[in-house]
Amino acid sequence: MTTSTPFALSRRVRTKKPRRSLGAKASMFAVLKYVSLIGASVVTLLPLIALVTTSLKTKAEYATTGPLDPPGNWFNFENFAIAFREGNMALGFANTAIVLAVSLVGTILIGSMTAYAIDRFDFRFKRVVVALFLLATLIPGVTTQVATFQIVAGLGLFNSLWALIVLNLGTDIISIYIFVQFMQSIPKDVDEAAMLDGANRLTIYWRVILPLLKPAIATVVIVKGIAIYNEFYLPFLYAPRPSLSVISTALFRFKGPQGSEWEIISAGVLIVIIPTLIIFVILQRFIYNGFTQGATK
Repeated sequence: MTTSTPFALSRRVRTKKPRRSLGAKASMFAVLKYVSLIGASVVTLLPLIALVTTSLKTKAEYATTGPLDPPGNWFNFENFAIAFREGNMALGFANTAIVLAVSLVGTILIGSMTAYAIDRFDFRFKRVVVALFLLATLIPGVTTQVATFQIVAGLGLFNSLWALIVLNLGTDIISIYIFVQFMQSIPKDVDEAAMLDGANRLTIYWRVILPLLKPAIATVVIVKGIAIYNEFYLPFLYAPRPSLSVISTALFRFKGPQGSEWEIISAGVLIVIIPTLIIFVILQRFIYNGFTQGATK
């Protein structure tokens, strides 16, 4: 029968104290984590709640109540009808669809071709070219708008949807990065096997590489599409004609010299948000999978 020495007993006592402190720290961090998440959720949801309540109020209710006060009638959709009709949002959705379709197709082709050249070809000043892409992203777009406007006007594209399409075709470094990361996961043996079968570089890109980039294409389409859909500065500057208004500039019609009709603007903003919210909820797994797969590969 063994007996415990005083040293062993004191050792047991000392080893129990750190375990309790570690457990207390872990629980404290868990509490802080959930408190921060709840706080961030409240900060994110409060503007949306104010937007919904404002869109359902009449003009008199908006003038006499606070932003978070409930409306008198939760089924008052008159502001939505006014926003859709007077804002000519049907035309805005049509113009936005045209700009989105052409811009996304061009972005996919230009971005994937650029990534194919960077990953598959060895040429002089390759690192310089990649560094210039990174440098271009560091320059604020507003600082180059004077030169950009002169180029657009010189090409005769001002006050047309082609100005928006051409400007949105400029592939950003994020799209190129996504395509490059996915392309690096495709073995170069595939290219060599296709070349042995008599395929040239263009055929390899079109029939072999591009079909394998479907996850990357889905990610770029969603990220770039949402950015183009929410763009306001470019349509407002380069397509000011009312018949060329897109969905973001259509809301600007409710702001005039006599003030702004915020209850109608709120209804219009919700009309604009709903399509992107539905698309994001349906396709969010493609965004996360695309970024995570691109990062791990």
